[in-house]
Amino acid sequence: MKFVLLFSLLAMLAGCLPATQDPQAGLPATPTEGAASARSELIQPPRKVPGRPNYSVLAEPHPSRLQEPSPDEVADVLEHLHLADGAPRRAEHEGLTLLKDELIFDFPLVENEQVRSYIDYYTGEGREIFARLLHRAERYIPFMRRIFEEEGLPQDLTYLALVESGFNPHAYSHAHAAGPWQFIQSTAENYGLSNDEWRDERRDFEKSTRAAARFLSELYDRFAGDWYLAVAAYNAGGGRISRAMEENGAEDFWELSANSSLRDETKNYLPKLLAVLTIVRDPAAYGFSDIPEADPLAYDVVRLPEATDLELAARLCEVSPEDLRGLNPELKRWCTPPLARDYELRIPAGSKSRFEKLYANIPSEQRAGFHRHRVAKGETLAKIARRYNLRQNDLIALNRLENFRALPLGDELLIPLSPEMARLAEAKPVPLRALTSTVSKTYKVRKGDTLWAISRRFGASEKELLAWNGLTAKSSLRPGQTLKVAKVKAAGGENSVGAKGERKIVYRVKSGDTLSAIGRKFAVPAERIQSWNRLAKNHILRPGDKLTLLVRDGNRS
Repeated sequence: MKFVLLFSLLAMLAGCLPATQDPQAGLPATPTEGAASARSELIQPPRKVPGRPNYSVLAEPHPSRLQEPSPDEVADVLEHLHLADGAPRRAEHEGLTLLKDELIFDFPLVENEQVRSYIDYYTGEGREIFARLLHRAERYIPFMRRIFEEEGLPQDLTYLALVESGFNPHAYSHAHAAGPWQFIQSTAENYGLSNDEWRDERRDFEKSTRAAARFLSELYDRFAGDWYLAVAAYNAGGGRISRAMEENGAEDFWELSANSSLRDETKNYLPKLLAVLTIVRDPAAYGFSDIPEADPLAYDVVRLPEATDLELAARLCEVSPEDLRGLNPELKRWCTPPLARDYELRIPAGSKSRFEKLYANIPSEQRAGFHRHRVAKGETLAKIARRYNLRQNDLIALNRLENFRALPLGDELLIPLSPEMARLAEAKPVPLRALTSTVSKTYKVRKGDTLWAISRRFGASEKELLAWNGLTAKSSLRPGQTLKVAKVKAAGGENSVGAKGERKIVYRVKSGDTLSAIGRKFAVPAERIQSWNRLAKNHILRPGDKLTLLVRDGNRS
């Protein structure tokens, strides 16, 4: 009996001791034909994936701030990220699938030489730019993930927008692809994205993300549930991938990539995405533990019954026009599309109530600042377009002209101008020297008038009205009060304006010129150049255009 008890005790102690392990047991098994045959099943995630409340792909941020890439940097950013000249050597095999927690990550990862080469680049030479894009990602990824989840796609695929554009809505490629998801025109139309003179929905984050999700979903179905082929097809086109597979007998992306029938851009496209996803799944492990937090995109939506000036809308929200444009990147011009009814405009979160209350009190004719031009005898569309510094196509689109070669006498055309430019256009052309005489126009304040409303009516800034009338920002307007609303300094001779020594010159616009740059060059305000040349607020300069300037001798920098 004692022997039995002693034996039982020894057996129990032996079970508590660690067993001697095979040194090969923890290593991945060598790929075999059987493993290869199961590869396609292993790498595919569920068609519908679970949500991730309050999940962030980035590590806890430090309080330091990171400079946000400007829209002008996008080409340089992507050039640095894409290893255009030093593409990594192709992998000899498809790599090993890394199984991660699918409650958080839902796209299959493969690690091979190609992927590691891009990881090395993003964490090495391209680290600074990649860190800035990770910072930018925090702004857009949350709502992109929500859209992809609603469409039943792996939410990690949202990072394809980083590979495509660096999350830049204004990215534009040599192939004329635009927006964060880089849609070409024909594909965009297939998924309901419009592009006209007033808006380009390819640049809208929400609309283009929804379209991208549906496009990727169709590609997934086309290639029998193989996400890697679907991603490659997003870059090269479904037809191109299908033909390449038929020509080479390939069954998956890695076999297809091993031959030379595809462009290097397509061969490297999936490895770039896999490298990005590998890093964002554990950014701290790759040295990105100090990415500052960026507030997710948040906004309210208001429906506008008619075209509305973005500067006016920005004032009602108490933000800058640039901030408002940032929420509405699809808009190309200074106002919402004239022919769109109930246009949905995004405004800063929390400002909807104030906006709607103030907007309702603004007369319809003051919301967009359009001018109605009555066609006179002998006028052509080209002549009218020149008079208002517009393109003929703008007038054709805005007025839905079918026969623009013969404008009926007396017809009215809607002219897309700011109110002050419309008033200038109504007047007869005035020689530049005529502006040199002293003008002091006055206006009698009426009940309900505000300084801002008066400034818009007469094309002057609020600061100018304050200065001309000896007022301060805290001054109150009284009904019956007389205000100076226009003032131009006296001038000298026929070819000069203002103080002695000023002269008139004609400047030919060069490539890359802007009004601000020209103003700095000749030490004159950009607003004066606009006024002298009767340019609309958002007039686009073109190389070869001629501008009349009044400059002081020696004031050219």
